[in-house]
Amino acid sequence: HAKERVTENDIFDNRLIFGDNLLALKALEQEFTGKIKCIYIDPPYNTGNAFEYYDDGFEHSIWLTLMKHRLEILAKLLHDDGLLAVQIDDNEFARLYLLMSEIFGEKNLKTIVVKMSEASGVKMGSVKSSGSIPKLKEYIILAKKNGVKNLNVELIPKSEWDNEYNLFLDNFTRED
Repeated sequence: HAKERVTENDIFDNRLIFGDNLLALKALEQEFTGKIKCIYIDPPYNTGNAFEYYDDGFEHSIWLTLMKHRLEILAKLLHDDGLLAVQIDDNEFARLYLLMSEIFGEKNLKTIVVKMSEASGVKMGSVKSSGSIPKLKEYIILAKKNGVKNLNVELIPKSEWDNEYNLFLDNFTRED
């Protein structure tokens, strides 16, 4: 909770829980089943490239089992009009979408494709040197018990995009 109220309308019913997320979800089940209006999760992308002490390199079947247990509890926690948003990259997107279809029903899902960067950005430096395919997109899978309807996404004109990644550096070494 915040240390103090800023306005008289502040709501102090949010929680931040540290620890094993499956145990935390199980602990929330009794009090919050059917009451949560919005859940956003950013699970491990299962690429094996995450930072130290972070499990991020499972066999696909193990990763799916871990996700299934958590998604089933999250589905129970959602209010009838609640929304679940799960961000993922292309490494597990197809598998996760099928799993969420099994839990929520495919008609109750929508996918948002998030453009990550321009093909000329600094993120493309390693692509040029290694010859790999650039990662330009991530996905957010939305789920609601009765379908995702009337979704309004704010479009930001290209002229207002952040120009931080519009540079392409060539002919440089790690020391440079």
